Amino acid sequence: MGFPPLIYNEFKEQFFPFDAIPRIISKEEFNYLEKGLIQRVDALNAFLRDIYSGAYDIIHDGIIPEEFVFSASGYLPECHNIMPPHGIFSHISGIDLVQGKDKEWYILEDNLRIPSGASYPMIARELTRRASPMTYVNHHVMDNRNYGKLLKETMDYVNTGGINCILTPGRFNSAYFEHSYLAEKTGAVLAENNELFVEDNHLYYKNSIGEKVKVGCLYRRISDEYLDPMTFLPESLIGIPHLMSVYRSGNVAIVNAPGNGVADDKGIYYFVPKMIEYYLKEKPILKNAPTYLPFFKEDREYVLKNIKTLVIKDVAEAGGYGVVFGKDLSEEKLNDLIELIKEEPRRWIAQEVIDFIDLDISEDNKIVKRKADLRAFVLCGETTKVWCSGLTRFSRNPDSFVVNSSQGGGFKDTWVLSR
Repeated sequence: MGFPPLIYNEFKEQFFPFDAIPRIISKEEFNYLEKGLIQRVDALNAFLRDIYSGAYDIIHDGIIPEEFVFSASGYLPECHNIMPPHGIFSHISGIDLVQGKDKEWYILEDNLRIPSGASYPMIARELTRRASPMTYVNHHVMDNRNYGKLLKETMDYVNTGGINCILTPGRFNSAYFEHSYLAEKTGAVLAENNELFVEDNHLYYKNSIGEKVKVGCLYRRISDEYLDPMTFLPESLIGIPHLMSVYRSGNVAIVNAPGNGVADDKGIYYFVPKMIEYYLKEKPILKNAPTYLPFFKEDREYVLKNIKTLVIKDVAEAGGYGVVFGKDLSEEKLNDLIELIKEEPRRWIAQEVIDFIDLDISEDNKIVKRKADLRAFVLCGETTKVWCSGLTRFSRNPDSFVVNSSQGGGFKDTWVLSR
């Protein structure tokens, strides 16, 4: 079924303005977030190993219904029985959080495919440091310039022998700035698909003088379905033919691993606290937003009864699309949505609306309050580490809870204090 008019949004390119007033996180608060984020990402990696190894322990033990795994749009049967180097699937995780007015932090979403945005706080800090170099020293702000080092360490750890390479769709891609910036900061080669090729079941880069250089780690910035036209979409013009054969043979690491979408499916999100208990034998440190799955009869009845107070999300959508607040719908569209939920319960999740905190932003020479979230970046190599910064995004619409850049949001620097 196509997306109904009540949730359809047409994409249009947006500016992503920077606000100079930083978000400030205390050392104690960051330590708490760090423990919770490491715990969550370690559990998500354990889940991916379980599913793609074919063990399916979490399914056999009744923790997650198999329908939620194998019907997830991000599950790729082509990746069955592929174990990436060191068993790491999500090397770079972008975890979206909000802080409620109750001061609790809530996880809104896990992004394990190709999470973006780290370059924005990096370049913002770089430019503001030039204008006021002592600001960060005087306020005891932790230095965020180590992201490139952390990313390089992650790539080096999983590298199978050869250079590190960042695969970009090219300069017309909206995130090309980030691709080139991260290549510069990590010392990796920035390459388009026509500069990469497979030979003798290895991946090679053709350099500027025509020499071929073996690639040991490919940080891809294109979606799974475009990676290899021989395995996925045959019409892809930005992928590398036979790349998956090289990957399956263990001759190249792909960052992040293909197939990760099964773990950041919005329906699977509901089960992450249970994953933590199952795989790590620990209680979750960070909370999910209160979430209901219409797939389950009891949850479905609650959602249909309370739909006007909930936010409904289409599990296949991202970037702020497919998000509907029940209170904003007319009776006609509300009834349409109810019917859709009844017809396709696996397609939706519902959440309580968290009244998360407003942050100060500067607008038209005034200080105003706007909703804001935080994307934390967690990197998995030899150990799992949380970058001591993050992307704070805010809504430019005073009446909106949606902060995504694709929906017209802005961003600000995130200061983590060292003492």
